[in-house]
Amino acid sequence: MAQRYRFGIEEFERLFRGVTGVELLEGEVYQMSPIGPRHAEAVARLVTRFAQALGDKARIWPQNPVRLPPGSEPQPDIALLKPKDYWETLPTPEDVLLLVEVSESSLEYDRDVKLPLYAQAGIPEVWILDLLENRLHIFRHPKEGLYTEHRVLLPGEKAEPLHFPGVPIPWP
Repeated sequence: MAQRYRFGIEEFERLFRGVTGVELLEGEVYQMSPIGPRHAEAVARLVTRFAQALGDKARIWPQNPVRLPPGSEPQPDIALLKPKDYWETLPTPEDVLLLVEVSESSLEYDRDVKLPLYAQAGIPEVWILDLLENRLHIFRHPKEGLYTEHRVLLPGEKAEPLHFPGVPIPWP
């Protein structure tokens, strides 16, 4: 009989260091969808727009891991972090100001698998950019493992990060 095995964060990092396209969610290793040109362009545009709007007020952390103890290390498309160096350890929920997931073929995975983990970890705000429907979903104020606010922005509407009110960010 096959037995399921759950990885810890340290073990995952040791075994999968340098391996691209995988992330750890609740002790299980997930293979991520390949990034297509629309997805890549959306991430690049958002990184540029965040950098122009925020300068050194936040660390922009594109497609890099974030530790969510005890057993998750997702790789959101963009994380806005508190501005400090992360040479010695990966960012944790206390460092995260905003996470962005860009969804072309992964909307259900981002919304149904990753979003609840972000809420449980207390990440204050998550944006999910739905490229197929051209909508930006904004989730804020986690409480008891759920986000209590969900807004949907339509094309042309600018989003303002919760931690940076009055700083509009155009999205693709």
